Formats: sequence, structure tokens, C-alpha cells
Amino acid sequence: MNFTAQLIDQHVEGVLKRRADDFAAIRPDADQVALKSLAFVFLVATRAFGLSDEDALDGIVDGPGDFGVDALYFDCPDPGEVSVRLVQAKYQRRLTGEDAFPESGVRALLQAVGALFDPVRRVTVNPRLETRLEEVRSFIAEGAIPIVEAVAASNGRTWTAEAGQLTAAAERSFGGQLAWRHIGVEELFRVSLPSKSVRETLRLSGLATVENFEFRRALMGRMAVSELVRLMNAYGDRIIERNIRGYLGLAGNEVNDSIARTLRRPADRPSFYFLNNGITMICSQFRHNALQERDWQVQVEDLQIVNGGQTARTAQRVARDLVPSDLDEAQVLVRLYEADQGNGDFVSRITLATNSQNAVSLRDLRSNDERQGKLAASIGHLGYEYRAKKTVAAQLPGVLTSPVVAQAVLAVWRRRPHQARFHRTQHFGRLYSVIFTEDLNGSQAILAVLAFRAAENRRKHPPVGSPDFLPYGARFSAMLLGRYLLEETGLDLAALDHRTFGEARETLQANAAVWLERSESEIADALDCCFARRERTLQRLAAVFRRADLVEELAPGS
Repeated sequence: MNFTAQLIDQHVEGVLKRRADDFAAIRPDADQVALKSLAFVFLVATRAFGLSDEDALDGIVDGPGDFGVDALYFDCPDPGEVSVRLVQAKYQRRLTGEDAFPESGVRALLQAVGALFDPVRRVTVNPRLETRLEEVRSFIAEGAIPIVEAVAASNGRTWTAEAGQLTAAAERSFGGQLAWRHIGVEELFRVSLPSKSVRETLRLSGLATVENFEFRRALMGRMAVSELVRLMNAYGDRIIERNIRGYLGLAGNEVNDSIARTLRRPADRPSFYFLNNGITMICSQFRHNALQERDWQVQVEDLQIVNGGQTARTAQRVARDLVPSDLDEAQVLVRLYEADQGNGDFVSRITLATNSQNAVSLRDLRSNDERQGKLAASIGHLGYEYRAKKTVAAQLPGVLTSPVVAQAVLAVWRRRPHQARFHRTQHFGRLYSVIFTEDLNGSQAILAVLAFRAAENRRKHPPVGSPDFLPYGARFSAMLLGRYLLEETGLDLAALDHRTFGEARETLQANAAVWLERSESEIADALDCCFARRERTLQRLAAVFRRADLVEELAPGS
């Protein structure tokens, strides 16, 4: 028996009990073995990918006609690209941790990649997969390039050497648009652990300088890339938790590919210092021997990489194929800032300022914002709980998380349902001040979430004879529910506060079912205008719900 595999099995059993009804709705025909596999996919999505419970469930497509894909997740972090994760899970009943991911599973994922992302190719798949696939294909049909990560998840070892040759050949043949990843029990266990502070000694090379700035200190120096790899191997994601951008991989990422090429070429390694922007780190304290001229050993407390996570992870990946000492010649610039990490605002400003890329998620960085604190207090006084920071705790009906509030408020009160879904990476970035305005109160946030949940529940449990656009139109229905609520109560948005909250909530809950049917009728009329004489396919429907012109039809002047 493998102890880690046993622990993960306990997690899976817990997920299965907590989400039994959800899994039964996804696969009514599933036996206990199949349901346990769904629970494992859910665990991978929530723990390894950091998805919310609802997003994790939405992406599960396992069942007859799944084309070898158990889950499909996608996002559009950059213009002209659509990032896709295809997941296939193999959950073994034996908990030895020794079973390799089967070569047949790798071949199935490879076949799926080759067939699913051609928008004109017809494939026969189950309805859940078809709904998500046509949404992805609608991006591709408009010119977006799919960047695909094929994820093989199991409670055993990675794939065999023969299967590894297939993955390597596939990465080459798909022109940098495909990357492979195995997720096993050790990784799932690691991301489930509470974070611990990193206390380390950095071995610098050559001369370095230290300066003091109004009770703050900064160190500038350099170190071997092999030292950076050592830190990554020792601490993994723990050392880059504050880095706002997740790893983008080598496939399809020009910057990371360039870093890798330089590190792999012996003649180019000495030039790495001049070709790379370097690493920015923060710590609560650093100490060194000031009597020593060069090659300092710097003792640091609470070390974090806040910029340079792409460099660090790429170096770690390249090092797997090299002798450890090969990267001694490659040097990297290091900036180390001593900052009180209790001062979250200052640390967040360093992190934001030193990251020039678009952030994948700024949620945790915004969690210390004064607006978030006021909103949490306002929501708390109304009997609900607001979670601004990410947590692995179960999501309960009375709990509102900041990503859900952001989506709901943007859709319902800001009348931007298309941005609520497809611009989620910007909800705590460019769109933050649009969503979390100074006058957003707890009553408005809760009512938006209740309207959002009502529409989402209808999407997930569609009645017989529901319209074909229902899988894509929930946020538009939520927007209309907000309008109907204001009309019914005779209030404007500013008047929705703690004094009118009780009556407004009762009105929304009493009328939600009827209003949802009304919203669908209104959306259907708007779609008739949008399509006119054009053929109506799922792919085209998905594209329409990303556009602002449909919003203008439903909410003129938005």
C-alpha cells in the first residue's frame, strides 16, 4: 500500500459523499467505480488547477461518447488564443501507487487533440462534451489558436517510456500548441497541504550590493541557475505562491521556449544573465556576512519569488534532461527585497509592479483591499459570509466567494454578462474598479449572487423542452432577473441596501422561476434578430453570447 495514495483515496471518498447528487446528474448511469473516477477528476480540477467547485463540475464530460476525454476546461487569457485542458483520469482500485498510466490512455488523448479542435470537422460526442467543445470551436473559427494541455491524471506512476515517446512526438508534430502533463497522488497531496514559510540560504555568485531605503532593504546580485533549480526542487509551488501568473509551459509560449533554448545550449549559457530579466524575490528578513567581499551566502526568512516564476519553472523543467552542474555557468540576476509581509498592500504593489505580463489571477492580491474588507462586513451583517481569499474549504449556500460575486455583479448590475464569463482573468485586474465600486454594498452583492445562482441552477438542471441556448445564456438571464427585480420593487440600484434587502430578496425568490421563463422568451426574440436568415448552430450560438450586440438588444444603453 502507498500511504499517499491512501490519503488521496480518503479525499476522493469525501468528495464523493459531498457531491454525490452532482455526479449522479452528470452520469445517471454510473456505478460506484465510475462515480469514484468522477470524484477524482473533480479533485484534480479543484486542487491541481485551482478551479472553483462549480467550474470543476461544469467541465466534467465523462461518459459514453466522451472521445476519451473525462473533462474539458478552457479560458481565454490572451487575445487570439484559447487555452484548453483535456483531462483523462485513470483511478485504480489498487492503492499501491505503482500502476503506470496506460499507453492506451495517452493514445486516446492524442486522438482527441487531433480531432476535436478542427471547427469544421464533425465528431459524434455526448451532449456535455458537445456543448463545451462547440464553445471552444467558436473561438477557433474566429481565428483564435488553441493552446492545449493534455493532462493524464492517475493515482499511480506516470506513463511508460513507450508512451513518453508518443507524448514527445506529439508535442513536436503539433507545432508547439500541445503540452503533456501527468498529475499523480504526490502532487495532489502537496497542493492540499497548508503553506509553510520558506527559510533558506541563497548562494550568490560574485559581487552584490545592499541598500537601505527608509527602514527597507534591497539586495542586488546574481546566482547560478542551478541554485534556482535547487530552490524549485526543494519547495515547488510554495516558493512562488505570490507570483500572479501560473506556469505557461513551453508549448506555444515563445518567451519560455527561448529561455529553454538558451539553457540547453552550452555556448549560450554564459550569456543567460544578459538575455533574461531576472528574478524578483521578497522576504521578511535577510542576513549576510558584510565582512565578506563576494560570493555571499544570504540567510532569508519567508522567501517568495514574486516575479520570475516562468524562468524558475522553465529552468526546473530543462534541468531534468541535464547534469545538475550543467547550469552552473548560466547566471541569473536576483533582486531581493526585505519587506514586512504583514503589510499586504506593499507586498502586493511589489508583485504587481514587477510583473509586466497579464495576470492570470489577482484575487489574492486584491483580498487585502479596503473595498473587500468593507464588502465582507456588509455581507456579514446580512447573515452571509464573504470569502475574499482562495480556500479549499467546502462552498456552502451561505458563503459568497469573491470570484462568484465578481461574475454576478458584472452580469446583473453592470450589465456585462459576456464579460462576466469570458473575461474572468480581468475581474480582479482591468475590470476590478468596474465591479467593486465604492458604492457596491452587501445587499447588492447578495442579490446579484442569488439571481446568478437561480440562472445557473436552471442551466445545470434544464427542464424538458428548454431552448438550445440555455447552456450559454445563464448570465444573460441573470442580468434580466436584476432588471425585473428593480421594476417589480420600484427601486433603483442605489436604493438596494440593508433597509430594502429583506423585501427584495423575498421578491426575487418568489418570482425567480417565472422570471427565468420570461428572460428566455426575451433572449429568444433577441436571437431571432441576431440570426435572421443564418443557420443556427451551437458553435454560432456560443459566439453570439460572447458579443456585446446581444447585450444591446436586451439592455439598450448598457
